[in-house]
Amino acid sequence: MTKINPFITSGYISAKYFCDRITETTTLTRYITNGNNVALISPRRLGKTGLIEHCFHQQQIREVYHTFLIDIYATKNFQEFVFELGKGILNGLKPRGRKAWELFLKCLSSLRTSISFDFSGNPSWNLEMGDIKTPAITLDEIFRYLEEADKPCLISIDEFQVIAKYPEGDVEAILRTHIQHCSNAKFIYAGSQRHMMGEIFTSPSRPFYQSTAIMELSPINADIYTEFIKRHFAENKKKIAVETIQEVYKRFEGITWYIQFMANSLYAMTAEGEECTVDKVNFAIENILSQLNFTYSSLLFQLPPKQKEILIAICKEGKAQEITSSKFLKTYKLTASSVQGAIRGLLDKDFVTNELGVYSVYDKFFDIWLRKRIS
Repeated sequence: MTKINPFITSGYISAKYFCDRITETTTLTRYITNGNNVALISPRRLGKTGLIEHCFHQQQIREVYHTFLIDIYATKNFQEFVFELGKGILNGLKPRGRKAWELFLKCLSSLRTSISFDFSGNPSWNLEMGDIKTPAITLDEIFRYLEEADKPCLISIDEFQVIAKYPEGDVEAILRTHIQHCSNAKFIYAGSQRHMMGEIFTSPSRPFYQSTAIMELSPINADIYTEFIKRHFAENKKKIAVETIQEVYKRFEGITWYIQFMANSLYAMTAEGEECTVDKVNFAIENILSQLNFTYSSLLFQLPPKQKEILIAICKEGKAQEITSSKFLKTYKLTASSVQGAIRGLLDKDFVTNELGVYSVYDKFFDIWLRKRIS
């Protein structure tokens, strides 16, 4: 039987392959099992979704609640939000058996004729977006189900801040009203853009003001990650030098997904009985970059010239601040107006992130690839 690579890069398997977050797991579990909604804020790829799934697998949640993971990152409007919410709930109920999902479908009278069934008799959410002709009515029906469900419900909505960009200006107010009157469900609002999440939940003029507990995630401690990686190597008759792990942690700033991805690659490169030494870090990165070369070349080619100029300037800076200052503009031969227009596009496309006024290239592998191109 082939052994599983213990460094998981997508999804959640079990607590065995989940690194630490003991305090955060305890805190989040306590909040949601004691009647609180929670805003969970951290940069992307730091492990918000993994933490939520880990909490949902805790015995006191798994055996008592229906749990649903909804990802609205790609949604552009209220209709698409309702579509993803309904789809996520149905997919979450299907493994729980016919009785669970039949109650949900019974509540969805506006969509009943649009939902089909597979050969096993299970419902399929194969709707077209146009099938949701009246999103407000469908949302009413979804919340009616949540209130009438046979178990209390926990709903995680990932990248929640995107609702602030919907063209309909009243989505926050509509959702807040529904959630306020739904006693049988609690919500986790996970978001990666600190500024937007902060405005939604801490601005007195916004509907969600003071309606949630707020949690922020920080990188997992380097020593804890070191022990986690060493243990999984040792359990599979492999070794890894501490300086190898420290180099990975430093290069990728403790960001969970990159450390997992690098550990996955280094583990695959190391044979039983061998030690993974620090020189293999660059080799693993080169391997990864060679696989991504076509993708990154295409992305760079597709960028408008001004956005490309700003992206390269931010890449050269590493951590760019005051990007409309005369010093920054002079260094990179830019104008304030071109920077302001281009940075909005780069932020929208997730090429760069802005954390407390500090801009950096979002994808760390892309950052390394780009540095090699411009050096």
